[in-house]
Amino acid sequence: MWFFAAETAVCHLPQEIWDEVGESDEERDKMLLQLEQDCLDVYKRKVEQAAKSRAQLLQALSDAKLELSSLLSALGEKSFAGIPDKTSGTIKEQLAAIAPALEQLWKQKEERIKEFSDVQSQIQKICGEIAGTLNLSDQAGTPAVDEADLSLKRLDEYHGQLQELQKEKSERLHKVLEFVSTVHDLCAVLGMDFFSTVTEVHPSLNDTTSVQSKSISNDTLSRLAKTVLALKEDKKQRLHKLQELATQLIDLWNLMDTPVEERSLFDHVTCNISASVDEVTVPGALALDLIEQAEVEVERLDQLKASRMKEIAFKKQTELEDIFAHAHIEIDPEAAREKIMALIDSGDVEPAELLADMDNQIANAKDEALSRKDILDKVEKWMSACEEESWLEDYNRDENRYNASRGAHLNLKRAEKARILVNKIPALVETLVTKTRAWEEERGIPFTYDGVPLLAMLEEYAMLRHEREEEKRKMRDQKKFHEQQNTEQEAIFGSRPSPARPAGTKKVVGPRANGGGGANGTPSRRLSLNAHQNGSRSTTKDGKRDNTRPVAPVNYVAISKEDAASHVSGSDPVPASP
Repeated sequence: MWFFAAETAVCHLPQEIWDEVGESDEERDKMLLQLEQDCLDVYKRKVEQAAKSRAQLLQALSDAKLELSSLLSALGEKSFAGIPDKTSGTIKEQLAAIAPALEQLWKQKEERIKEFSDVQSQIQKICGEIAGTLNLSDQAGTPAVDEADLSLKRLDEYHGQLQELQKEKSERLHKVLEFVSTVHDLCAVLGMDFFSTVTEVHPSLNDTTSVQSKSISNDTLSRLAKTVLALKEDKKQRLHKLQELATQLIDLWNLMDTPVEERSLFDHVTCNISASVDEVTVPGALALDLIEQAEVEVERLDQLKASRMKEIAFKKQTELEDIFAHAHIEIDPEAAREKIMALIDSGDVEPAELLADMDNQIANAKDEALSRKDILDKVEKWMSACEEESWLEDYNRDENRYNASRGAHLNLKRAEKARILVNKIPALVETLVTKTRAWEEERGIPFTYDGVPLLAMLEEYAMLRHEREEEKRKMRDQKKFHEQQNTEQEAIFGSRPSPARPAGTKKVVGPRANGGGGANGTPSRRLSLNAHQNGSRSTTKDGKRDNTRPVAPVNYVAISKEDAASHVSGSDPVPASP
């Protein structure tokens, strides 16, 4: 319509002008046709521009919808709150409605890509650290992100993978720190340089590097484990060596009576003599210089021991003689010492071998003494009982024993105890005989007491005791005969003389000598035994013989209880009060 109205207006305007100008009709028609053609051309151009603009808008709308769909698919979203539900309105209105949603989705996509890139970068870095292909000083390259799949599900998968790797990294880092701590402790005990030891495994393991920057690769863990094993084995070997040296030091000190002050200089060596590997934690306790110091001291003491060999050997011989003396085993100490002198002077035997042989002799002597201990204890009891028996005989012969003199009540109490002890002698002797015979049957050798067979001593004691009982019986018979004669004389002459005590029974009251004869019931072997012991006791450190205890005779022949009862009944009666 607007085209035809314009055409009419154009026609009226030129007519007036043409009339005024005087244009011909032909010119007028020609100019009108030209105007009509120009108007048609303008119209066509406008229509074409409008159609092109519409097509472009439609294409932009289609591209926007496609892009919107792609973004939603990449982000894993099924819908978006900013997208209009209905496609109504003009094309521009539709584009204007979609544009904010596209802008938000693009922004969300960029953020999602950044998140994926960060997660994948961390994953790539940790994997490189575990594999050992990534140096801690290097920066990992930016990983390629698959923009076709930016869904939260995929992102969660990456996060899960990252958490697993972070957990593994944490565990590996914990192991690395444990290994490093163990290496530090071992190096401290062994006196080694921790820094150089640990940096040989990996440069990042020194103290100046932060914890998160330490290498956690498989190679680092493997090398750390090997280093720890090597250090532990070294510690074990050094401790074994140090304990051997400490044992040698103590043996040499004991051998040469080294003073405590000198020993204390090596307390840091001997303090670990019985320690386990895990118990040794003191820094420098197993350092090489300490072990070398102990080796030098052992070598010095070995040389000193060689020069003091005779003194040491004689000291062990004295120990051996003391053991035999306490066990009442007779030996020839002079011959043994001469033999030791000859061996040392000849040089045919190594000092260590000689001392080891003497140690074996001492050990065997201790075993022998232990096997004799039970019998010797009973022998001591028997000898003490014999001494009390001897004292009781003297006491019973004292006519003034019941007088109210000073100490009389003490003697009376001792006499009561002595009688009880004397009554136990037969059973004690019987036990001694049984044990001695069992001992001899087991070993096939006689049991000697200071060189005298114990059974022979017991037999002699039994014989002397029997002789003493016979003597007492004769004395009782003689006493009865004298009493009968006195009674007859009293009947004939009317007077009663004082009873005469047989001259042979009188004796001065006092302590008996060790070697009392057989008259009082103790065997005459006592003298021979005491004399023998004075020559066979081992020497003390002052070179004197140990003769402090008088030895009563040993007897292993059982005496019947009737004999013991007759001995007690044969004694003078004891009143109830002095």
